[in-house]
Amino acid sequence: MNRELLEKKANEFRKKLGLGSETTIRLKSILSQLNIITIFKPLSGGFSGMAIKIAQTENEDLKFILVNSNHALGKQHFTICHELYHLYVQENFTARSCVTGKFNKNDREEYNADWFAAFLLLPEAGIKALIPDNELGKNKITIQTILKIEHFFGCSRAALLYRLLKLNLINQDFYNYYKVNVKISARENGYLTNLYESGNHQEFIGNYGSLARELFEEGKLSESQYYSLLFDLTNPYDALKTNLNDEEE
Repeated sequence: MNRELLEKKANEFRKKLGLGSETTIRLKSILSQLNIITIFKPLSGGFSGMAIKIAQTENEDLKFILVNSNHALGKQHFTICHELYHLYVQENFTARSCVTGKFNKNDREEYNADWFAAFLLLPEAGIKALIPDNELGKNKITIQTILKIEHFFGCSRAALLYRLLKLNLINQDFYNYYKVNVKISARENGYLTNLYESGNHQEFIGNYGSLARELFEEGKLSESQYYSLLFDLTNPYDALKTNLNDEEE
């Protein structure tokens, strides 16, 4: 899928959610609106998150996202948008663990998901609407405007700079200069630094317990899987993955 089509898909998804092309996306509200069970858990390594989709009925799927809460909040927001690609755009998707923001062309669906996330989280029209006219030339954007954009859209510095680079508003030297000392620049300009820090530890969104009970009563989860889900809300992946593998056999 080329970038133009991915941008179109991201814009269509925004419209489906009732969002304009210049508005920020309140991801926790969106996850609740879409009935996606989402769990934030501290995880090790570069693992960003994962998504699972399990068919329940002909017209309904159980959707699940796991997010690494050890990552900064801005990175977590990008990861959620990345996983939304897998759940709503990718064809024949079932499950995937992800390292997001790499834009790795060797993994086509991960590459697509990264670009979809970039377009969904940081729409071009929204970015340009926040840049003063006198800063729209190459390398003219100021750190004050960069901070304003990333806090408005809740994104990481890396994600915003990459978008600006691909929009030809900055060059690689500019990117390299501003990608470091992110917290310092925020504090110097009166911004809080929580966007660049980890958070949401052990938080979850959705009717997790009632869905686990429903799956158990329908025979889609064994008793041991059900109790594993019920008593270990912070790590449902193993039980759900086991159930998914059982259905595929």
